[in-house]
Amino acid sequence: MDRKTKDASIFKDNLQNFLFVFPALSIFCIFYIYPFYKMINLSFYDWRGIGPMHWIGLSNYQELMGDHLWWDSIGHAGYITLIALTFQNMLAFALALACDREIRMKRFYRLVFFIPPVLSEVVVGLIWNWILNPEMQNGQHIGMLNHFLFTTGFPQLVHDWLGDPRTALTTIAIVHSWKGFGWGFIMLLAGLQTIDKQLYEAAKVDGAGSWKTFMNVTMPMMLPVILVVMILTILGSMQVFVLIIAMVNEGLVNHTDVPVTRIFSAMQNTNRFGYACAEAVIFGTVLIGISFISKKLSDKARQV
Repeated sequence: MDRKTKDASIFKDNLQNFLFVFPALSIFCIFYIYPFYKMINLSFYDWRGIGPMHWIGLSNYQELMGDHLWWDSIGHAGYITLIALTFQNMLAFALALACDREIRMKRFYRLVFFIPPVLSEVVVGLIWNWILNPEMQNGQHIGMLNHFLFTTGFPQLVHDWLGDPRTALTTIAIVHSWKGFGWGFIMLLAGLQTIDKQLYEAAKVDGAGSWKTFMNVTMPMMLPVILVVMILTILGSMQVFVLIIAMVNEGLVNHTDVPVTRIFSAMQNTNRFGYACAEAVIFGTVLIGISFISKKLSDKARQV
């Protein structure tokens, strides 16, 4: 085969490969790349969604740097993420370890534990609003949680969990963790099932107890999966939105705001689309930075 024929064959193969990925690439560019470019462009304008657009340069960003409500919302998202990283992932890992063992009805447990993640966030919000309802009717608490606390002898713990600024954000974080632990549970359980059982047998022969086997066999083998679950938890928790809208009344907006609700509020309540785009750019930059740092830490952890 001469050089021209070989080059033509390579070009044909490359063209065929490109045509296969072209539809997906087109969709990605139209629905992701172009909107992202447009968002950055709009962040330099004062625009109310309709009508003329006025160029204001970096004014939106300058105002955003001094917007304490915006930075508070990032802190709220970070708080929710911290609880998700601890409570949610520890719960998921503990349940995955339990279901990985030979226990009765473990298939049933796997199904039950995966129900919360597939439920709509609006449905979850309405369910928990009913569970946490602080009102009383005919001398009895309507909310299941307060009714349980009162009837079991802990009336001092009865509380308006979503109506109190001191507990509202923590309550939302716990509900978010309850809804999301199933994804981590499935991923961690799949990771546990890939560990060679001969490693456990070898550890048992060497006289290692349950704790040493867990620390020297299970954890090192599960580290890549745990890191992936942590990264997905961070990115998912930082972007929580629908659950907060479904659970929180307007009186607590500033106490439970997260970046996405601030962006939504800037677009819906004040019609400041340019300012909302500036918020989205900053928030996107934060998420990209978190993803980059998480990837670096993940790579270093795998090299150890």
